[in-house]
Amino acid sequence: MTSGKAGVPMNEEQTVLDDLCRRAADLIGATRGPLKSVRLRVGEMSVEVEWPEAPANGREPVGTGAAREPAETGVRAEEPAPEREDGAFVVNAPLVGTFYRAPSPDAGPFVEVGDKVEAGQQVAIVEAMKLMNAVTAEQGGRVVEVLVDDATPVEYGQPLFVLAPSD
Repeated sequence: MTSGKAGVPMNEEQTVLDDLCRRAADLIGATRGPLKSVRLRVGEMSVEVEWPEAPANGREPVGTGAAREPAETGVRAEEPAPEREDGAFVVNAPLVGTFYRAPSPDAGPFVEVGDKVEAGQQVAIVEAMKLMNAVTAEQGGRVVEVLVDDATPVEYGQPLFVLAPSD
């Protein structure tokens, strides 16, 4: 029987990787607040999870308390969307991954320019480690600009949408 990179027989290596991914997904799902990064490694079987650093004042990072827990269906940004001078605000990527505007390739986008959005409404998906994470608007408003093309890699905190206050 041939051995893989992790010293595990080839037919078992995929099973080990699948199990490791499932356990990482369980860990991510059980966390409070946003993660900074997650790393998996099959060789030597490692899972590394990193949370944003706590502020110098010693308090919990914003978004980790019970009042700001992630929605059951998705991930929320760790801070409210910043407001711009014109009153518009930005919906940012809550994690690193691939940005999708629609729930599936053959479906229409969650939102289009001109659509009214309510606080907590899903506006996109960011795929990370084969997990689809809902992106939700922290505030209600009207979509005035989509800043990222569909199926584009995004970074944590990257602006995705601009929303103007509702009329």
